[in-house]
Amino acid sequence: MNNARLITPVLIGGAIILMLGFSIRASFGVFQIPIAAEFGWPRAEFSLAIAIQNLAWGIGQPIFGALAERFGDRRAIFAGAILYALGLVLSSFAVTPLQHQMLEVLVGFGIAGTGFGVILAVVGRATSDANRSLSLGIATAAGSAGQVFGAPLAAGLLAYFPWQTVFILFAAIILMALFALPLLRAPARASRAELEQSMGAVLRRAFQDPSYILIFVGFFSCGYQLGFITAHFPAMVTEMCGAVDPSGMLAGLGISSTSALGAAAISIIGLANICGTILAGWMGKRWTKKYLLAAIYAARTVIAATFILMPITPVTVVLFSVSMGALWLATVPLTSGLIAHIYGLRYMGTLYGFVFLSHQIGSFLGVWLGGKLYDLYGDYTMVWWIGVGVGAFSAIVHLPVREREMALAAA
Repeated sequence: MNNARLITPVLIGGAIILMLGFSIRASFGVFQIPIAAEFGWPRAEFSLAIAIQNLAWGIGQPIFGALAERFGDRRAIFAGAILYALGLVLSSFAVTPLQHQMLEVLVGFGIAGTGFGVILAVVGRATSDANRSLSLGIATAAGSAGQVFGAPLAAGLLAYFPWQTVFILFAAIILMALFALPLLRAPARASRAELEQSMGAVLRRAFQDPSYILIFVGFFSCGYQLGFITAHFPAMVTEMCGAVDPSGMLAGLGISSTSALGAAAISIIGLANICGTILAGWMGKRWTKKYLLAAIYAARTVIAATFILMPITPVTVVLFSVSMGALWLATVPLTSGLIAHIYGLRYMGTLYGFVFLSHQIGSFLGVWLGGKLYDLYGDYTMVWWIGVGVGAFSAIVHLPVREREMALAAA
């Protein structure tokens, strides 16, 4: 393999797995209203199921990162895909909120095994230093590509099939990711000194480093915002744009209903993020990553505050989706690249996995609070403003991060 190549079999295989996995993961908000309506549940019940899924994803991420580094990346990804499919199939038979909520643990662990923590570590190790940041951006953008068609696909299938059948079809889709496993043959790029370090020693040194703690804390708001928007934005758009004449502005946008606009908003976010994430990866090689992360969180804060202060119309929904989408997963290649730069490649998957746990704790709260506060107040305004506040907080906490390689202790 030519080490200078940007597009490698590992990058292609990783991109395929992320695209398929995230197409399903990004669609769960579309099921919010159909499942709640069928069983007569409060909005908080299915919201809690998605929140538990996100929390399980976060808990599972460092576990699968460690499994990949101990037993091999492909074995960890295989196990993740099986858990993902099993969780979806079993969820299709769930008829109580508790059943949905418990089975989403399987789905969350499945997403962890096929998601960023494992895949980005493989891509990072298989890529040259010159191409690493951009490669991580391309792999992350593949997840956004899945988001482009995931939510609309779910909405389209729900027009012809019950949600239970759609879950089973999605289980078949995630198993298709296994065909990409033969491409994931990553060479070891860790230095000899890194290879001689034990996982425990590296983790102890990372958790004693204030910069790692700041990165951990800062990733919380990313999860909160993405979790809330993915799970609740389709329903929010469906209800808050409900007074708009479908034959007027919506028709002019090529969308026939507010529910279709809600699903399309998630797709637009994913489409915009393909460009935004690749750009973030490209910029991460040329500028200081911590300042780029601070700028992204600050821009998200301004965009979210502006959107909620304006009347919510189809036009503002599309404008918000494009602008927020450009920043959606742009934090991922920068955060994972920052960890690789400071702490090395050997245990990148595990180190990123623990940081991603913070992301998913935020995601859990964003999804759960969205449903809980909606049931209490009848709208999403309060939970939206909490997201604005934590976004501003993350912009600040990245500034003191010391972006330099940590010297390795003697083995």
